Amino acid sequence: MKADRLLSILLLLQTRGRMPATELAEHLEVSVRTIYRDVESLAAAGVPVVTERGRHGGIGLLPGGRTDVGGLTADEARALLALSARGAHGELALDGALGSALRKVTAAAPDPERPAVERGGERVLVDPPRWLPSGAGAAAGPDLGELQYAVFAGRRLRLRYRHGGTPVPVEYTVDPYGLVSRAALWYLVADLNGEPRLFRADRVLAAGAAEEPVRRRPGVGLGDVWAVLREHVERRPKELPVRVRVRRGRLDTFVRVHGGRVTAQPPEAGGGPAEEWVELAMAFPTPAAVRALLAFGPDAEVLSPPAARRELARAAAEALRLYQDER
Repeated sequence: MKADRLLSILLLLQTRGRMPATELAEHLEVSVRTIYRDVESLAAAGVPVVTERGRHGGIGLLPGGRTDVGGLTADEARALLALSARGAHGELALDGALGSALRKVTAAAPDPERPAVERGGERVLVDPPRWLPSGAGAAAGPDLGELQYAVFAGRRLRLRYRHGGTPVPVEYTVDPYGLVSRAALWYLVADLNGEPRLFRADRVLAAGAAEEPVRRRPGVGLGDVWAVLREHVERRPKELPVRVRVRRGRLDTFVRVHGGRVTAQPPEAGGGPAEEWVELAMAFPTPAAVRALLAFGPDAEVLSPPAARRELARAAAEALRLYQDER
């Protein structure tokens, strides 16, 4: 950790010039005393670093005090900065590594191009769409630790998995190729019995790396499998838009259960009386899929389309016939 911090100090000074010790400490999340000790270590190692006291002082490098960390061109550095999408690195516990890597990328750019590279990182933002932020009824993000371990260790993976619309989990042993983040969701890309399959990480109830090595198809990589699966997913029929009204008092529970089907930001649950109706926009693959809403009884009503209402009426009539039979 100290070696990485020393290199980070050197790169920050190289890209920004003289900096106060307090600013360096804030960037690296350490104390000012630690910064001064690190500067002494750099000086002892022969790095031409100097410290000037006083109001206009700070820590800096003597002219020529540079390190080459890769010789990237300005366009290469901008391309890497643009890939630093918010969210994904945090979910993979790589935020610290990302910050260190971006400092190295910026430092590697040629001197005349460095201001433009830094602006590129400030001007490009990748913001995957997510209608349901944390704390607003969305499911908690998946724990990617065991999935990552199996992927990088080259091990088979045992999954306990819940398919959408099916309450009973299924157990699989799969051969993982890797993880993909798309539209704010993480997916495990793997082979199941030699066939490509896609598993949503937030539906993985339990995961464990097996002792056996992974059995990937020869010459096939993550990009190849993802291309096949993505084409299959994108060819699915367009989902059916459905308007639903829900009692405000049940809205939190409704969104927790069916949040994946909500297509627009839902209203606040506590914004009125519990008996008040609030409307939601949702999407289902087929009219029959709306039968899942019957679990909310009289607290949820499908308003449109008529095909979805007829489907619910048929389901309710079937249930009524079943329970009218005296036993």
